[in-house]
Amino acid sequence: MRRYFSCQALFVTILSLSCFAAAAPKHHFNLWYTQPASQWTEALPIGNGHMGAMVYGRTDKETIQFNEESLWTGHPTDYQHPDAAGVLPQLRQLLFEGKQKEAEKLAQQHFMSVPLRQNAFQPMGNVILEFEGHDNPTDYKRWLDLKTGISGVTYTIDGVTYKREIFASYPDKAIIIRLTADKPQQIKFKATLTSPHKQSEQFKIDDTILGLRGHVAKTGENENESKMQFQAVLRIHHASAEISNDGIRLDRGNSATLILTAATNYQNYKDLSGDPMAKCRGILEKLKHVSYQEHKTHHLKDYQALYNRVSIDLGSTNAVNLQTDDRVLNYSKAADPQLAALLFQYGRYLLISSSRPGSHPATLQGVWNDRLSPPWGSKYTVNINTEMNYWPAEMTNLSECHQPLFDMLKDCSQTGALTAKTFYDCPGWVLHHNTDIWRGTAPINASNHGIWPTGGAWLCQHLWWHYAYTLDEAFLRTTAYPIMKSAAEFFTEYLIEDPRNNKGWLISGPSNSPENGGLVMGPTMDHQIIRNLFDHCIEASEILGMDAEFRQRLTSLRKRIAPNQIGKHGQLQEWLEDKDDPNNKHRHVSHLWGLHPGNEITRDGTPELYEAAKQSLLFRGDKGTGWSMGWKINFWARLHDGDHALKIMKNLLRLTGSSKTSYKGGGVYPNLFDSHPPFQIDGNFGATSGIAEMLMQSHAGFIELLPALPSAWKDGSITGLKARGGFEVDVYWQDGTLAKAVISSQKGGNCRLQYAGTTLDTNLSKGGQKIYTAGDFK
Repeated sequence: MRRYFSCQALFVTILSLSCFAAAAPKHHFNLWYTQPASQWTEALPIGNGHMGAMVYGRTDKETIQFNEESLWTGHPTDYQHPDAAGVLPQLRQLLFEGKQKEAEKLAQQHFMSVPLRQNAFQPMGNVILEFEGHDNPTDYKRWLDLKTGISGVTYTIDGVTYKREIFASYPDKAIIIRLTADKPQQIKFKATLTSPHKQSEQFKIDDTILGLRGHVAKTGENENESKMQFQAVLRIHHASAEISNDGIRLDRGNSATLILTAATNYQNYKDLSGDPMAKCRGILEKLKHVSYQEHKTHHLKDYQALYNRVSIDLGSTNAVNLQTDDRVLNYSKAADPQLAALLFQYGRYLLISSSRPGSHPATLQGVWNDRLSPPWGSKYTVNINTEMNYWPAEMTNLSECHQPLFDMLKDCSQTGALTAKTFYDCPGWVLHHNTDIWRGTAPINASNHGIWPTGGAWLCQHLWWHYAYTLDEAFLRTTAYPIMKSAAEFFTEYLIEDPRNNKGWLISGPSNSPENGGLVMGPTMDHQIIRNLFDHCIEASEILGMDAEFRQRLTSLRKRIAPNQIGKHGQLQEWLEDKDDPNNKHRHVSHLWGLHPGNEITRDGTPELYEAAKQSLLFRGDKGTGWSMGWKINFWARLHDGDHALKIMKNLLRLTGSSKTSYKGGGVYPNLFDSHPPFQIDGNFGATSGIAEMLMQSHAGFIELLPALPSAWKDGSITGLKARGGFEVDVYWQDGTLAKAVISSQKGGNCRLQYAGTTLDTNLSKGGQKIYTAGDFK
């Protein structure tokens, strides 16, 4: 049984004056501003997977809003609708007869989850630090340094310069804040704990500890009483501090340490028997004798071991001298290639901060949410968004950050087995378009978009990717293949022969092309995903030398799945029927799944489908929600059009939700969070993936160097990218031409490279390396 470590720690550490240094980072991989945050999407995020916090950087009344990964609404729920499978034949018949509305009405009554909606990720509380007389600062600056994972603020009051630093330490399960001043005895503050949950209270535990306890009142729209309880504990290490039910007060000092731990009663998706206070005390005890310098050393060693694996240089201009939101505001007017590099590394930072081994996966908002009723529940929407969160994991060398997703998949394969039986009377397991901390897998919300049975199959692609990039056969055998096989078993019984023609095609349904066009039989995306799942199961069974009979069955069924169709407009059809509207600008571009993140549509392998996919993408347009533009960057990279990919990126890098602009649409907020709107983190991860795809691809059976290099990025480099087959790739270019590529092999074996249409094959030994230049491809 999976065990979650949901107890976290927040340390406020005030160091001696000898450690004071007011300077902000000198390099350009940081976000920085000359004013405090006035709203949540201006605050700066920190996190360690288990816990996230948003730092406002205020001078007189600092707010550090924090989340703990396991605090959700609700309680263990299976979401089943008894006897749902009994209406499945009727649903299919209605859809085959073209009676969509009747089918959707029947499904809404008899084929949806109970309760109808899933639960929501919750904020836990705030640490409030009040500094009397600090309301009129000068020389103010705040920042987030991506190279160190440390956020900071510095300002001057009455000739005294103050500095705060804050970072999230994964090894110490802590968030640490450091406060310093350049003159003695200047640290004076009051600390309190608050929570947006009405059923919560702050209280004194003893002479060194302040507590916050509470529980979640209702399970969101389900209106069921929640059983989730939480506890936060704030401990101070300072002889002069005073604690009461009103908070912690330090009247004067050179240094002080505050430790905040937070926990819930969550053990796993079936168990709420945990003791939040015991968890908190356990963390406090372990960290009792850890100094600030030790915390910082632990954090930097851990964080930089991940972050420093990949470097990127796209060139820079004087725009780097502007504060971050002004850079975004001016991005469409002046060249600023380094902003794209910053966005790339910001996505990697956010993944490191929101998804670590032992934590839950990154939600729609990562591990950051300040609302009791967050958009879409801040849960896991698996018809694009959760998957997009993890597109950068393998290729940008953050493989460990993928692990929480695999843990969730294991859970969902268990809950999804019950859903497969209840709703379809099929073996294996199934997941529809959303899940939550209780691992719901049934169709939710509304029948016209909630009945979509390929969410689990899509997520299985990530299991295969982890193997394809690492060649970890033990992972394939013990973790990936059992889940993939069970998902495939569902579709061997779920697929149905289409009676509307004499072609013998097997199709998916009832389903939908995500959130577009309502309930149908045979959406293109489903078939692409199912073929991909079958392909990976077939290859995995060959590698592992097992399940030959099952492999043969998948091979036979795969041949019969309805193929991709090219329609009357030259487009790739979204449905079996040729009914695509060229004027449809829908945010989802689901029928291009086979182009990206799938690999069945490629320039060299399927040129006609490749051109049809391009036509469909042209019809959809270059704008959209933030995450949709993130996906389109990847599409245009796969279509080998770097200039068009960069055009989409410029649309994404449009400032929104700021007092500096009236624009409120899709783009990025002042803190570079992706805007749907509202905030969804998937667009950040989609942009990072897209930039990597512009510079290196490995999905088509070879490593392609600079496949979609924009003409504006004339000189640059990227190092540390991962390619399928266990390879690591460094690429350098000058004047738009490959200067050098360094290929390193983790496992050894044949490496096929392509550049400018020329392909080379070479064998590399385990741990071997080879250098190529453009001249090698002539």
